[in-house]
Amino acid sequence: MEGFGRYTFELTKRIVINHPEHTFYFFFDRKYDPSFVFADNVIPVVIDPPSRHPILWYIWFELRMGKALKKYSIDVFWSPDGFLNLRTEVPQIATIHDINFHVYPKDLPNSVSYYYNRFFPKFTHKANHILSVSTFSKEELIKYYQVSPEKISVVYNSADELFKPLDEIEISLTRDAITNGKPYFLFVGSLHPRKNVQRLLNAFAIFADHNLGIDLVIVGSPLWKKHRITMPKNCQSRIHFTGYVAQEELANITASAWAITYLPYYEGFGIPMVEGMKCGIPIIAANTSCLPEIVGDAALLCDPFDENDAASCMQKLLNNELYKDMKLKSLERAKLFSWEKAAEKTWDAINSAIPQKIG
Repeated sequence: MEGFGRYTFELTKRIVINHPEHTFYFFFDRKYDPSFVFADNVIPVVIDPPSRHPILWYIWFELRMGKALKKYSIDVFWSPDGFLNLRTEVPQIATIHDINFHVYPKDLPNSVSYYYNRFFPKFTHKANHILSVSTFSKEELIKYYQVSPEKISVVYNSADELFKPLDEIEISLTRDAITNGKPYFLFVGSLHPRKNVQRLLNAFAIFADHNLGIDLVIVGSPLWKKHRITMPKNCQSRIHFTGYVAQEELANITASAWAITYLPYYEGFGIPMVEGMKCGIPIIAANTSCLPEIVGDAALLCDPFDENDAASCMQKLLNNELYKDMKLKSLERAKLFSWEKAAEKTWDAINSAIPQKIG
């Protein structure tokens, strides 16, 4: 699971456990893992077809979902990734993480971009209420889709409790397994164009020309097949791709990093930064979209389109006093984020959609 999946997992788990007095229907589009059925008050339902294409999204949400909402007498539908049914009269809550597809439509395959840009404006106006993961994303919805500010609540994401500082022995073991013992800058996320991984690689190549002691680790998988990245020739052996890793391993990799490098030019929240802050790891982040809002003073900010600026931030973290200061700021900033608080605020939104039925 990456961003949307982690968000859905963390919140649904807490909501159903915190509210045993209610019954929750989880709609899946394929055979589900039983570990996602968190409690006895969850009824899992599989709705065909598996939806991994815009045409299938339309069939699943607009046709199959409408019938399911009626069949199971659903009181309120919450969509953790913003997709809604446009025909039902059932109250609906949509979490819309960002609208990158509107601002950078060419970053997506044509069919995906078309679907998002055709339907998400409709979803925002169909929703009874919208949850946004940052003030930046809320303001984007107001700016581009003319959504009333009162209709949108900002609920920050957080990070798993697994993300915490490690001792030196555990850090050494993790680094030995990935980089032959060397410290490393870390990027976590899908290899999507807006994540700006190519410029991160280029910035590291500039840094690596003058510094031999720190590598770069990339955790994540390509989101779209058409997206390709080019490896810098001067430091290929110092860039390590792990692909997808399980959550426990990711927590160890994060807590063993020298610094988090997160340079998307458009982002709705940025969970990997919070994961890093929970571990007390310094952050280098882009100075665009929501990122300054999320990191506060706990990051060195750079222009995501200026590879030299990003490389300069990497260089600055070699200063021992600055490095120690950034570690402390990360741990302090991390206190702002909690999945428990996010679950409570999400439940409040669901609850308020049908106050006559849910107490």
